[in-house]
Amino acid sequence: MMKQTASEKTSIFKTLGPGFLLAGAAIGVSHLVQATRAGADYGFLLLWVLILACVTKYPFLEFGPRYAAGTGNHLIHGYKKLGKFPYWTFIIITVGSMFIIQAAVTIVTAGLAEKLFGMGWSTFTWSFIIIGVCIVLLLIGKYPALDKSMKAIVSLLGIATLTAVILAFGNGRLENALANEAPEVWNKVGVAFVISFMGWMPIPLDASVWHSIWTKEKAETNKSTTSLKEAFTDFNVGYFAAAIIGLLFFLMGALIMFGSGINFSGNGVEFSGQLIELYGTSLGDWSKPLIGIAAFIAMLSTTLAVTDAFPRVISEVFAEEKPEWKKDQKWKSYKLNVFIIPVLSLLILYFFTASFTVLIDFATALSFLSAPFLAWFNYKLVTGSQMAKKDRPGRNYRIYSLVSFVILILFNLVYLYTMVL
Repeated sequence: MMKQTASEKTSIFKTLGPGFLLAGAAIGVSHLVQATRAGADYGFLLLWVLILACVTKYPFLEFGPRYAAGTGNHLIHGYKKLGKFPYWTFIIITVGSMFIIQAAVTIVTAGLAEKLFGMGWSTFTWSFIIIGVCIVLLLIGKYPALDKSMKAIVSLLGIATLTAVILAFGNGRLENALANEAPEVWNKVGVAFVISFMGWMPIPLDASVWHSIWTKEKAETNKSTTSLKEAFTDFNVGYFAAAIIGLLFFLMGALIMFGSGINFSGNGVEFSGQLIELYGTSLGDWSKPLIGIAAFIAMLSTTLAVTDAFPRVISEVFAEEKPEWKKDQKWKSYKLNVFIIPVLSLLILYFFTASFTVLIDFATALSFLSAPFLAWFNYKLVTGSQMAKKDRPGRNYRIYSLVSFVILILFNLVYLYTMVL
């Protein structure tokens, strides 16, 4: 086996970045609330759901950076070449969910900021501050600042969460969690939770498009091309970081919250408050800042990544419609969208607070039901003529992808059946 040269190692390290952005985008409500609630409500019973979600989504999310490395373009360009149906399906999914997702992650981050810092400010005040910080970072620092910030945030989050879980294993908590009997999962409530848990763990499949854009942007920033090996390494670092941190939040729920007798809130901010309080009860008040910081960083990483991702996607869609656009014109479009999307999201939140849960249900359902479509589009792109043969997935990987595709369809059918009942 050939050893890597120093220059090759440096090149791969320099290319790392889009994977961290994917991890940052992933580690949000799906981890902090859904994964922790899975452990809190069902103990270790739903561990298989977390694993199955990460395993089945892996190939279709990996196809994003694979396509970008193999073709030098992002998936939006590929969808357009595939035809109107893939192209416009993705646009509808994005426009139908982006304002709601932006508002949801921002409001949860804002609520956690107030719990952590206790300034006495309203959630909307914190929301504007957080969005303002994200926008300034993105406009002044551009992609390099986003890249470096996310590496630091994800690394810090991993350390804080791992420390919290290690502490949670003390005083016989593992034995207690294993001894408590989990509630029935195969009923309407249980199945609905399993489906929503799997649908957002570790991240919806439209993030494969974000990753392909970040991979292309990283290559342009470095003024180099990204090899398939570099893209694969970068993706694995980010994806497995997201999966492992998801497992850590799951363990926190199972070890600290399972069997506590508390009815847990479905609201992200309230649930996080319950998690922090339980840590204080179980480990002592000194542990509250640790888990509070971990929760806040988890949501801040998502807010920063989402604040960047949607404007990039919309700018690239406009660029596909205007092939004559140069890079500076795309940057102007991005700067405009990085203001418009968050502001409209907060206005939606402000005026539709009473029905906001309905809007979130709509966005999550749209993302979940669209997963098989995006999975198939991505599979067609990386196995079709747009990709060089040497960059296409091998036979065994294609079989694994198709099996995963069938599983995604089956879970969609279960979801639809559950909603009809």
